[in-house]
Amino acid sequence: DNIFLANQFLLFLSLVTASEFQLDGDYLIGGLFDIHHVSGMALSRRPEAIDCTTQIFSLSNYRRFQMMRFSVEQINNSTNLLPNVSLGYEIFDQCSNTKNLPGIFKLISNNGVVQPWGEPLKNFSNNPKVIAVVGPYTSTNTLAVAPLFMPDLIPMVSYGAASSAFSQKSRFPSFLRTVHSNKEVIDVMVNILVHFRWRWVAFLYSDNDFGIDGMELFLEAIKATDTCVAYTKGLDDKSDYAQIFKQIEQQRLNTIIVFSTNMDGEALIESAIQLNITDKVWITGDTWSLNKRLLTLEGVKNIGTVLGVSQSVLPIPGFDDFIYSSKCQLPKEKKFCNQDCNCTSLTREEIVSVDPSFSFPVHSAVFAIAYALHNVLRCGPINCSRDIKVQPHTVLEELRKSNFTLLNVSIGFNDYGNPRFGSYTIVFWNRSSFAEEIGFHVFYPSVNFFINNTKIEWFTNQEVPISQCSPECASGYAKTQIGIHKCCFRCDICPKGTYINIAEDPYSCIPCKESEWSEPGSTSCSLKLVEYVPFTDSGAILIIIGSCIFVGLTSTVTFLFTVNYATPVVRSAGGSMCFLILGCLFLSCPSVFFYFGEPTTASCILRYFPFLLFYTVCLACFVVRSFQIVCIFKIAAKIPKLQSWWMKYHGQWVVITGAFVTQAIFLISSYSFGTPHPHRNTFIYQDRIILGCEINTAATIVSVIIPLSLCSLCFIFSYMGKDLPKNYNEAKTITFCLLLLILTWVIFATAYILYQGKHIHTFNALAVLSSLYSFLLWYFLPKCYIIVLQPHKNTQQYFQGLIQNYTKTISH
Repeated sequence: DNIFLANQFLLFLSLVTASEFQLDGDYLIGGLFDIHHVSGMALSRRPEAIDCTTQIFSLSNYRRFQMMRFSVEQINNSTNLLPNVSLGYEIFDQCSNTKNLPGIFKLISNNGVVQPWGEPLKNFSNNPKVIAVVGPYTSTNTLAVAPLFMPDLIPMVSYGAASSAFSQKSRFPSFLRTVHSNKEVIDVMVNILVHFRWRWVAFLYSDNDFGIDGMELFLEAIKATDTCVAYTKGLDDKSDYAQIFKQIEQQRLNTIIVFSTNMDGEALIESAIQLNITDKVWITGDTWSLNKRLLTLEGVKNIGTVLGVSQSVLPIPGFDDFIYSSKCQLPKEKKFCNQDCNCTSLTREEIVSVDPSFSFPVHSAVFAIAYALHNVLRCGPINCSRDIKVQPHTVLEELRKSNFTLLNVSIGFNDYGNPRFGSYTIVFWNRSSFAEEIGFHVFYPSVNFFINNTKIEWFTNQEVPISQCSPECASGYAKTQIGIHKCCFRCDICPKGTYINIAEDPYSCIPCKESEWSEPGSTSCSLKLVEYVPFTDSGAILIIIGSCIFVGLTSTVTFLFTVNYATPVVRSAGGSMCFLILGCLFLSCPSVFFYFGEPTTASCILRYFPFLLFYTVCLACFVVRSFQIVCIFKIAAKIPKLQSWWMKYHGQWVVITGAFVTQAIFLISSYSFGTPHPHRNTFIYQDRIILGCEINTAATIVSVIIPLSLCSLCFIFSYMGKDLPKNYNEAKTITFCLLLLILTWVIFATAYILYQGKHIHTFNALAVLSSLYSFLLWYFLPKCYIIVLQPHKNTQQYFQGLIQNYTKTISH
C-alpha cells in the first residue's frame, strides 16, 4: 500500500524541467543538497512533504550545489571524457531527513513508478531514473535515505557524510564518499591535543548521527593518550548555552572541542560572544572551520584562540567564471517539489566568496561517476558504445576501481568506499579575520602531521595555554589518580630502590632489579657496583705476604725441631706431637688465600674447611698437652692410677684422633646439607653488591662446637698449670696463646657487627692468620730462642734440677 501511494504521489507531481535543478542528458545522475535547513521539526498528523524554500537558506551549500552543475558542464564540454555522450542531472533540495521523500522516490523511479522490492519485474523496468547519486551532505540525511538506494545497488557518492557507520559495507554496499570519515577528523583533533599537551577538555557535539559518531570515536581515540574529557554535551536548536558554559567554567576547562554541524557551530560561537566567554582554546571540525561569517563577527577575537581542521581547499579553475556567466533561472509554471532555491536576491560575489569547504569533494564525486560511466561504455577517443546497457551496479563496479587524476590529485577508493586521497589543513583564526593555514595532516601515501607553532597568536601573550586538571609531576614522581579521571592526580615520590618510567606507566613506581639501585625520585636504575677483595688489593697482598712468611717460619721451626728432636726443650714441648701441630698449622694456612678473588663454591668451601678441620687438631693437641702438664706436675702425685691409665692406652692420641674424626664428620655432614656457596649481599648497601660466601646457620654452629669445646678445656687445663716451674712454662704459654686467640676473634666479631663491606673478608683472613701466628710465635718461637741462643738451658741436668726443686716445694 505504501509503495502504491508513493507511485500515485510521483505521478501527481510529474513535472517538466525546473530551472537549475534539472538538466536533460543521455544518462542522469541525482544530486541531494541541503540548500535550506529545517531549524525545528514540527510534528504533523499525516505524512507530507516540506517546502524547503520556507526554511533557513545555506549559502555554502548553495555554492556546493552550483559546483555540481559546473562539474557536469565541464564533463559535457570535454572531448576526452564521455565523448559524444551527454550527462544530465536531477537535483533536489534535501532540507529535511524525514520530509523529503518525494524527491528520493523520483530518483529511484522509472517513468514515475517505483518497483516494489522482492516482486517480479512484470511491467517495471529494472533501471531507475539515475545511474548514481551525488550526496547527501550530512550523515543524518544520508542514514535516512541510503537504505532506499542500497537494494538496487545505486551508487551514492557523498561529498560530506563522514559518519564511520558508512564504512560498514554489509549495510551500505553501494555507498562511497570523497571525504574522509569522522575517524580521520577525530585523529587530527587528538593529534592537536597531544601536540600542545592539552589534557583537560570539553567535547561539544551536534546531537545527531554525525555528532554522536564523532563523540564515540573521540572517546575511543583518547584511550591511548593522557587526555581526559571532563564534560560532554550534545547541541541542538534548544540548547541552553548559558548553562553549558557555566558547567564548563565550574570544571576549569580551558580547551573546548566542537564537533558539530555548521548551524550548531554558529549558534555556539554567537552565544559565547554574547555571554562574554573569554580565554578559551576552541578546536573545530571541518564543517565550519572556514566559516567566513563567524570569522568576521564582532567580538569573535575575544573568545580566545580558535584552531580548526578543514578540508584542503583546492582552487577549481573556471568555477568563478561559471558563476559570473550563469543566470538565475526562474522556475517554470509547474515544478517538482523542492527544486527551487528562492534565491534571486543573491549576488554572484556572495556565492564566490562564501566558505569553499567541500567544493573539491563535490567536484571529484561528479567526475568519479563520469569516469565510471566512461569505463562502462568502453569509450574511446571519439565516441562511446551505445549498445551497452548501463545499470547502476555496473557503474558501482567501475566506481570502486576508480583511478584517475583530477587537478593533480589521484582519485581512488579503498575497500570501504573511503577516499584514497586528500588531506586536512589546520587553520588558525587570526586577528585579520582570516583562517590562516598553520599546519597539515596528510593521509596518503603516508601519514604526516605538522603544526607551525610560531604562526599562532595565543591569547596568553604568545605562551601555549595550559589545559590540565593537575599540574604535571616532577621527574621521579608517580601519579596517584584522584577520582574518576586519570588526569586528576597527586604526585608521590618514588622511594629508593624504585624508578618511574613515564612513557610506559606514569602511575607506578617500578622496583629495580636485584642487581640495580636507585635514589628516591629516580627515573632509572643504576647497576650496583659489584665488590669483592681482589688479589691485587693492598690488604690482600699484605696478608698473602704474611701467609708466605708464616709458611717459611713454620718450615724453619719444623727443621729446627727435627734437628734438635732429642733435646729436652723439644721433648718438653710435646716431642712428636709438635710436628703434628706444626703440620696442622701449615695445612690451615692455605685457607687464607681463598678469602680473595671472586667467590666460587670451591673457594667458599676451602676458606672454611681446612682451617676448621686442622685447627681443631691443633687445639686438641694443646688440650692434650695442657692436660699432660697438669697431670705430670699435679695430678700424678695425687692420682697415680690416672697417669698409669693415660700412658698405657696412649690417651693423648685417642683424644686427638677422636677430635679429628668427630670434626671431620660434623663438617662433611653439615656441608652436605648446607654447602657454603657464593652470596650476593644486596641489602647492606643500596648501591653496591658485596660478594661473599653464605653458609647455613646450622652448619656454622655444628662446625664450631668442637673447636669451642677444645678451646675451653685447653684454657682450663693450661690455667691450672700457671704456677709450674719458671723455665718449664708450657701451660703459661698456652694460656697466653689462647687469650690472643680469643681476643682476635672478639675483635673480628665486633668488626663484623659494625661493618659488612667487602673488607670484612680481609679482616676474616687476618683473624685466621692471627690465630695461626698466635701459636707459632708464642709457643714455638720461645723454644727456638732457647735452642739457638740459650743452649745451656737445653740440657737434661737443667730440666731435672727444675723438676726436683718444684717437687720439693709442693711436698712441704
